[in-house]
Amino acid sequence: MHWTALPPLAALRAFAAYAETGSVQKAGAALNVSHAAISQQIRNLESHLGLTLLDRSGRAARLTHEGRQLAEALADGLGTIAARVAELTGADAARPLHVSTTPSFASNWLMPRLAGFRSLHPDIDIMIDPNPALTNPQPGGIDVAIRFGAGRWPGLEAELLLPTSIAVVAATDLIGTHPADCAEDLMRFPWLQELGTSESTAWLRNQGVTEARTAGLVHLPGSLTLEAARQGQGILVTAKEWVLGDIAAGRLRLLFEDPPGKGYHIVTAPGVPRPPLRDFLRWLRRQAPSVSK
Repeated sequence: MHWTALPPLAALRAFAAYAETGSVQKAGAALNVSHAAISQQIRNLESHLGLTLLDRSGRAARLTHEGRQLAEALADGLGTIAARVAELTGADAARPLHVSTTPSFASNWLMPRLAGFRSLHPDIDIMIDPNPALTNPQPGGIDVAIRFGAGRWPGLEAELLLPTSIAVVAATDLIGTHPADCAEDLMRFPWLQELGTSESTAWLRNQGVTEARTAGLVHLPGSLTLEAARQGQGILVTAKEWVLGDIAAGRLRLLFEDPPGKGYHIVTAPGVPRPPLRDFLRWLRRQAPSVSK
């Protein structure tokens, strides 16, 4: 990195504060300096870069295109620096452990076991975010995500926690002994899908079928999809791990199963984990003794 090409940090902080607050007065208050000092630092920065960062032609100054680009870069860069400094100095230790996972994993695997972690670490506050949306772990944000897939997420570290295939199941009360040699055989039945996901539609699409050709698609919260399948309200695409007992008991019929090779992974950002995350990761690994450490 060419450090000598970087402008003075004071000028960058002043401009970042202005971009965040929208005024020199608020930026000055945020940095505990006068608004005149903020204005001078921004002009020094423009002179150093040879660029106009603020359009001052109107009654209120606005960021130029170059100004917006620099503001976005500073928000990312300074935010990461602040979060990392907080971690290194221990100021981040009191922040709750933020765990992101799918609703189905939270209800079927994590919550039944979480009391064990709480008994070992009652001092660690935990925030469980059961959200099907993929949000990357990052300093100051999500500490760890539990994701289903093959374990390849660029820029992140992934470790297999629970290997499981994807299964297509239906209640025996709904489907009986109806033939299921291909997806086309199941078009007269309704299908179930977790809100915010596309498991069923994606599986059908891979079989050359669109959901419009089914007898209906019911969208439900993840905590309700499995119970709806047991009640015979539709065909469900889910992790086979969640339905092993139902299949063995005859409540659900296994219709199709994808090839192995995927599963739920522990996903973290690169780097040294902060102490609460370190303890949680150690506990997670102990919950999967069949997975090689």
